[in-house]
Amino acid sequence: MSDTKPAIHVYSAINAVMLALSKEGITKDRKNQQGSGYSFRGIDDVYNVLCSLLASNKLTMLPRCTERIQEERQAKSGGALFYTTVKMEFDLVSALDGSCHTIGTYGEAMDSGDKSTNKAMSAAYKYAAFQAFCIPTEADNDADAHTHEVTTKKPLGEPVVSLATTDQISELSMLSLDGCKARIIAALEAYKRKDVTDFTEKEAAAVLKKLNNERVAAATKSIKK
Repeated sequence: MSDTKPAIHVYSAINAVMLALSKEGITKDRKNQQGSGYSFRGIDDVYNVLCSLLASNKLTMLPRCTERIQEERQAKSGGALFYTTVKMEFDLVSALDGSCHTIGTYGEAMDSGDKSTNKAMSAAYKYAAFQAFCIPTEADNDADAHTHEVTTKKPLGEPVVSLATTDQISELSMLSLDGCKARIIAALEAYKRKDVTDFTEKEAAAVLKKLNNERVAAATKSIKK
């Protein structure tokens, strides 16, 4: 009986994708539309090259956002810019044996509308791929197609902290089913939120603390009677 352990496919698959990209990499075929008009690689370029390589090597790259922070800043034009940072994890999973290796990175982006989170997630994916597969690059780090010019670092509004965690949302949902629905609705109205998933982590913590304190007080009062 052989003591040799079976090979873990995920690493050979990563190596195969790396080998395929080692010769030509991903060229900078796009131009920045503002500023000096430098060349860069877009997220679509990365998707187009990686998609067939991942599929042919039975490898998947599954994203997961674990943290999101957003600030509102002022553009030189006077308008608002939303600056978002996301912390991402990507599971590289073999479709052959289920073996998995997780990588993590951050993504940052600014947008004058509602796309800063999407852009930040795309940036995180792009650079995670470049680092995980050692995709050959040239010159300086890549950039997006548009460059936003910001005035001072003074924000227009308070930073938006991380959204409520999965555990907080689950606990709030359980409390809602356990007689606290009216108080949770009142908290949503107070914070001007539509759903418990819209709470920030700090808001959810404050609501949970208040509800749990009320439940403890009620239980203590019942025992004394």
